[in-house]
Amino acid sequence: MDVKEILSEAAKLLPELQNIRRKLHRHPEVGFDLTFTKAFVKEKLEEFGYAPVPMGKAGLVALCGGKRPGKTILLRADMDALPICEEAEVSYRSETDGRMHGCGHDMHTAMLLGAAKLLKEREDEICGTVKLEFQPAEEIFQGSPDMLASGLLENPHVDAAVMIHVTAGLPLQSGTVMVAGGGISTASCEQYHITVQGKGGHGSVPHETVDPITAAAHIHLALQEINSREIDAHDYGVFTTGRFEAGQASNVIPDKAEMWGTIRTTDPDNKVGELIKARMREIAMGVGAALRCEVNVEFYDFCPCMIIDRELSDNILRYMKELFCGKAINLSVISGGKPGGGSEDFAFVSHEVPTVSMFLVAGSVDDGYIYGQHHPKVRFDDSVLHCGAAAYAYSALRLLEDYGSLSG
Repeated sequence: MDVKEILSEAAKLLPELQNIRRKLHRHPEVGFDLTFTKAFVKEKLEEFGYAPVPMGKAGLVALCGGKRPGKTILLRADMDALPICEEAEVSYRSETDGRMHGCGHDMHTAMLLGAAKLLKEREDEICGTVKLEFQPAEEIFQGSPDMLASGLLENPHVDAAVMIHVTAGLPLQSGTVMVAGGGISTASCEQYHITVQGKGGHGSVPHETVDPITAAAHIHLALQEINSREIDAHDYGVFTTGRFEAGQASNVIPDKAEMWGTIRTTDPDNKVGELIKARMREIAMGVGAALRCEVNVEFYDFCPCMIIDRELSDNILRYMKELFCGKAINLSVISGGKPGGGSEDFAFVSHEVPTVSMFLVAGSVDDGYIYGQHHPKVRFDDSVLHCGAAAYAYSALRLLEDYGSLSG
């Protein structure tokens, strides 16, 4: 396999990939509501010679190869955007109010489409099958389990899975590829919603009310004791209240106060998470009762921690060094071996088959890309799209090549 040829062909695709990415960026869609995005991706795949198949609520799967016996490699790109207003100064800004590709999923989709084109041109050479997955609803941790339940890992059975995520705002050169090391690479995540029900009234007579704001504030502070006094110092467990709402007027005590947030751990069995949840219920309801309020605690949208297969990670790092002349990096070296606090719903796949994740720097802080993912001003350098396309394609081809030599 000629490495230089793949990079050269990918580089020639760059203008096309930038057009694809910018069109997707102008028309962001969220969750499973990907009417435009899904139709656009399907059209491109058919243009490249594929027969994409709908999967789950809004996903697409396409197969390449299968003409020669071998294993099956899954390559995944997520397609959904975020429900935030874009503030980035780019010529192809979102044309949909309140929605933005602030996590780079438009980049991922364009890169996997580029890989699809590169792979199609080599279909007769593929020793096995490459399964291309275009996934919805990653941001709400529902897309991956939905596609898994719809048969993502079967027909043909998937032997290994690969994903790429772009990143910006790091002091690393654009185009740098980082491969996650073996073990836990990202935290689990679960959402929570706490409702504190009191009795509202006029602000001048608090004694005639049951103030839910005071109770909710005490609950919020009391919950911090879980981290400081109940979790082993060697365990990672953190919860954050990111949204707190109550009332609409300064002179009215409301009936209700609400809190929303997330719980994150790096325990593959989620025992730390279950401890946090149990104590959250007990503390919230106990404090609420002491202050005469009724409290309801709900948990939803769970995503497990990501588990990276060590052997697969080592192989992918070796392939990326081949492809990029030794410039690929083991992410564990940068992170000091610590898992990331963010979460990724491809983690569901990592609990089923050997999985690896790569990160592509798409905007260095040294070049003015100072904002990171999920910020309304984040920008991604799409001049590296061909690097991502080549990385997707080459990782699949080399894995299948190595798997074939082992079975032979």
